[in-house]
Amino acid sequence: MLKHKDHFHGSDLEKIEQIYGIKREQIVSFSANVNPLGISNNLKSSLSDHLDAITTYPDREYKALRKSIGEYVSSQPENIIVGNGSTELISLFIQTRHPKKALILGPTYSEYEREITLGGGTTLYYPLRERENFHMDITDFCGSLHDGLDLLILCNPNNPTSTAINASQMRQILDACLQHGIFVMVDETYVEFTREEDQISAIPLTNFYSNLVILRGTSKFFSAPGLRLGYAVTGNQDLIKEINTRQNPWSINSLAEIAGRLMFSDHNYVRETRNLISSERSRLYNLLSSWDTVKVYEPSANFMLMRIKKQGVDADALFDHCIRKGLMIRNCSTFPFLDNTFVRFCFMTHEENNRLIEAFSELLSS
Repeated sequence: MLKHKDHFHGSDLEKIEQIYGIKREQIVSFSANVNPLGISNNLKSSLSDHLDAITTYPDREYKALRKSIGEYVSSQPENIIVGNGSTELISLFIQTRHPKKALILGPTYSEYEREITLGGGTTLYYPLRERENFHMDITDFCGSLHDGLDLLILCNPNNPTSTAINASQMRQILDACLQHGIFVMVDETYVEFTREEDQISAIPLTNFYSNLVILRGTSKFFSAPGLRLGYAVTGNQDLIKEINTRQNPWSINSLAEIAGRLMFSDHNYVRETRNLISSERSRLYNLLSSWDTVKVYEPSANFMLMRIKKQGVDADALFDHCIRKGLMIRNCSTFPFLDNTFVRFCFMTHEENNRLIEAFSELLSS
């Protein structure tokens, strides 16, 4: 198993403040992958009107919230489970399935391996290759599946590569997994940022595949990590019953339930976010693609992976240079299969992105 060294995560602003002496309020986090628009206007203007909700218990079955989510993702409420962030749902799912051997794409988010290990299982990695720009070779991947595996975990779009598997490719993977008795968990944390969500999201496939569960949250797209609200979609009713049996009652508080309903119905916020991210994603990818000192990989989500090619500059040096200007990027050397030449950064506002590009150019100019 790969050992990860200590690193700065997007939530480590207190640690940055202590080490660099920069107040956290002065740091622009390009590391957290959170929507730069902040929380939804619907939520901002209306949540205070519902403060009395904390005087009562929330509906134990969260019917209204699941109905709102169902309308948002075009799924039936009975196919939706809600939880205290997608992290709780990952844990509950793994506790329920008890995978002995799981396959994960690498590089990817480390929480999957941690939860599988806590459950007594082991993890194998299928490496996404840099020479293929971290895109999956579907034929090769499906050929690597076998009966000894009982769980496949996909992050789609993948973090940190920002590459995506489309729905047609996902069907091929699900069909191959069915042949080998493999259950598939797809983390779609970043899918709402994509240009063509309907061609990437696997939620419609939950109507046809009983070996599939989709996880999403509100931390990134809705800029609400402190809310701790996540949800899962699956057509497997036996799985839903088992998870509901294991889950503690009232895992989502009354205000989070109301906040979710307000956010999922804020269509203007959704449209504004997608327009901003789409515009900045294209602008920054095209700009950095013209530099000969870096290589960028075409992004699907709201962040981009970049490899430093300039001699004498590595991810540590670029991180240090940027953070001293109040700009926090992610050193990706702690991800499996990536070294100290890789960094990741998310797309913020036009002005903030310009500050980051200026900082990059100071260290990476030809």
